[in-house]
Amino acid sequence: MEDGKKLKFPDQFYWGAATSSHQVEGGNYNDWSEWEKENASRLAEEAKSGWRPWQREKFPEMLKPENYISGRAGDHYNKFEEDFNVAQSMGHNAHRLSVEWSRIEPEQGRFDEYEIEHYRQVVSSLRQKNIEPFVTLYHWTVPVWFAEKGGWLHKDAPKHFERFAKRMAEALPDVKFWITINEPNIYTSNSFLRGNWPPQYRNIFKYFKVLRQLADAHKKAYRVIKNMNSDRQVGISKHNIYFEKIPFLNYFWNHKFLKQIDGFQDFIGLNYYFHSKLGGNKNESVSDLGWEIFPEGIYHVLKDLKKYNLPVYITENGLADASDIKRTKFITDTLRYVHKAISDGVDVRGYMHWSLLDNFEWDKGFWPRFGLVEIDYNTLERKVRKSALEYAKICKSNELDLST
Repeated sequence: MEDGKKLKFPDQFYWGAATSSHQVEGGNYNDWSEWEKENASRLAEEAKSGWRPWQREKFPEMLKPENYISGRAGDHYNKFEEDFNVAQSMGHNAHRLSVEWSRIEPEQGRFDEYEIEHYRQVVSSLRQKNIEPFVTLYHWTVPVWFAEKGGWLHKDAPKHFERFAKRMAEALPDVKFWITINEPNIYTSNSFLRGNWPPQYRNIFKYFKVLRQLADAHKKAYRVIKNMNSDRQVGISKHNIYFEKIPFLNYFWNHKFLKQIDGFQDFIGLNYYFHSKLGGNKNESVSDLGWEIFPEGIYHVLKDLKKYNLPVYITENGLADASDIKRTKFITDTLRYVHKAISDGVDVRGYMHWSLLDNFEWDKGFWPRFGLVEIDYNTLERKVRKSALEYAKICKSNELDLST
């Protein structure tokens, strides 16, 4: 595995990046797009005091309501071929995407065959480029009809999701890797505990109910996908935090949901961004969002997942860095710790950086820049960042050269 200053990764390791439909496609009509219109002015006003002076100075667009309207986003819906050509040129052999439920089932029980065909073309484009698709069914946006029925609080919500999962599994028979739900803990805590995201509840009972509903929805989707083809690999993308010496939070945040779906996952998708310890974090290196940069934490959360005896795919990991000053070091440091976890027996089989493209960062809008590829939102021009070219060397060689 280790050759002098070169860290070799396992054969057939998956290298790539991730996106989600609402954040990059543009032109969506769902619960989020409607919420944006109602809340854009409020979010722009709150940015005046909600961010640090250096952030407001560097990103004045956060003070404008239009920053909080996803609109055409990066127009990935029409430009996916161009974007995947870039991914292929950078040596990516895997790509995580999400299919937009609101496009596919715009009315309850009515599936839009045109939109289903669109996602067939998306998957076909990846296949033609020898890029393995990892398809996410639910990345936080739902059809308006689903939201109006009560969203995930409605008693039939898991059944509705099961029907959607079945239709997509039928429509995309050659997709091997399926991610049912993205970051259940992040969604529920922001939408039902903090009240920051739609439907903006602050109710701990609703919070726990939705977590149960999501676990049930996952199990139903797991069964229906596997019943069609048992060779398919089905899991979730789980946001885990490195809680340093805080065992209760480690169990509650990192493991409780995984325990709820025990026996209904073929792999674990790991999304890693945060480290937390009593007394506060001391690392002064931060991203544009002010998030601590702590690559070492990924080693600890990976080691913590070893007990599940399941393959692990890192389905998100990245940072907001518009100037692209810190991203290269962040990637190489992170991958050094991923390699350390593999050497210590964790079955890590892939790394997908967040994100392939600059994207719409939910209630923060467009100013946080996570992309390996920069997007000019006025012209929609794509520009490959220098960090992406450094990451490409790793993808193409399947090794991390520490001598450079």
